[in-house]
Amino acid sequence: QVQLYESGGGLVQAGDSLRLSCAASGRTFSNYVMGWFRQAPGKERDIVAVISYNGGNTYYADSVKGRFTISRDNAKNTVYLQMNSLKPEDTAVYYCAADRNTDNYLQRDRRFYDYWGQGTQVTVSS
Repeated sequence: QVQLYESGGGLVQAGDSLRLSCAASGRTFSNYVMGWFRQAPGKERDIVAVISYNGGNTYYADSVKGRFTISRDNAKNTVYLQMNSLKPEDTAVYYCAADRNTDNYLQRDRRFYDYWGQGTQVTVSS
């Protein structure tokens, strides 16, 4: 069982930066692929970024590539999402999720994630 707690959301202006954190409970955090997803009002929950067990491999959605960076600190059971050059279209609730797949595959499909946080709101004004 893993419990996830996101933090770091807020209201910012276009061009600003935010850093989201997701703290995980449990002793096997390093065995999970971790992902960040986001959901805007009236839209589906979409992948933002994924990171492998030890952080050596990452995936980014095209819409955030070059602006967002996912990272993790397994000693602290925490995954981060550094968001730079924020745009109004980045406004959404951001969720972190844990996938216990044994292949260290960078899963992009939300249906395969096993644990989810409660989400943190990010609002970017123009």
